[in-house]
Parts: sequence; C-alpha cells; structure tokens
Amino acid sequence: MVVIRLARGGSKKRPFYKMVVADQRNSATGRFIEQVGFHNPVATGNEEKTRVDQARVDHWIALGAQMSPRVKGIIKLAAKA
Repeated sequence: MVVIRLARGGSKKRPFYKMVVADQRNSATGRFIEQVGFHNPVATGNEEKTRVDQARVDHWIALGAQMSPRVKGIIKLAAKA
C-alpha cells in the first residue's frame, strides 16, 4: 500500500520532516516515490513552518494512498492557515 507519511531529517534536537509518498514496506526514512511537502516544528521568526503541495496530495489520495494520522493533522492545520 502507498502511504503519505513524514520522514525525519535535520540534526539532533532540531527535527525537520519531509512529507513523502512511499510504499509502506520501505523504511520511514528510506526510499520514497515523491516529496509533497515539509513540516518544521521548531520554526522561528520568518521561517516557514509547513508547506504542502495540496494538488499532489489530492492526486495520490485519488490513486488510493492513505495518510498517516500525523500527516492528516498537519494538512488540516495547513488548510486553516
């Protein structure tokens, strides 16, 4: 199954997450099909906290991809802003 989930990056105590479309069997930070956004939980000042390519997310959902619970919440918050 194809899932939309977060892949952690960044350095120690400075997490940065890429929102990726990946096969469920691949590791969370491993191979992915497409990057559709990012989330920076420790953004300060003028830094962008979240960016989501909503058109690509909708495309993958139409093809049957499932979102992780965390990604659902992030996309819902991004849509409000």
